[in-house]
Amino acid sequence: MNGSEIYQRLISLIEERVLKPGDRLREADLAEEFGVSRTPIREGLKRLEAQGLAVHEPNRGMVIPTLDHSQINEVYFMREVLEGTAAGLAAKHASKPEIEILQDLVAADRQRIADEDSLVRSNREFHRRLCLASHNRYLVDQIDHLRLSLILMAGTTLDTPERREIAVEEHSAIVDAIAAGDSKAADTAARQHISHAHKTRLQQV
Repeated sequence: MNGSEIYQRLISLIEERVLKPGDRLREADLAEEFGVSRTPIREGLKRLEAQGLAVHEPNRGMVIPTLDHSQINEVYFMREVLEGTAAGLAAKHASKPEIEILQDLVAADRQRIADEDSLVRSNREFHRRLCLASHNRYLVDQIDHLRLSLILMAGTTLDTPERREIAVEEHSAIVDAIAAGDSKAADTAARQHISHAHKTRLQQV
């Protein structure tokens, strides 16, 4: 297992909340856990640090950082702009199969309201598919980079059945606008969705 593979494994562990903001990242412990030498661990941690997903703290060493109130606001502001743009472009460029996949995800998610973990995973897939449907590789790259900051936020904005149900219906509104080819409505629906998630996130801080 090389440094790049270690990096991807660490990203997955942070996404799955096995590793959480504030946790220490000890080379020796990770090398033992992954069954590799410290060299690929060190390479993976350096890449994690370059992406802002690990920082050095005095007397603690490498740790997963916690975003403060201002950073959360900055992330969600950019997310609203980027994902709104992605939805608007998807209304212009998404293929019929891409739209059908989004519709299928919404339909399946309506059956997952009671299952928080399942819906959180499906939510990530919905947003990934939405961005890909924009058919703009540069926009997708920017959103992928922003996603790395999102995984540093503790918990989820889908922590109550009420918010999960609302979020799924917001997804449905985005997809309906895309299917109708209404770029402005898709952009607006996506921005409103992210804005509501932003408010929920701030209430958790």
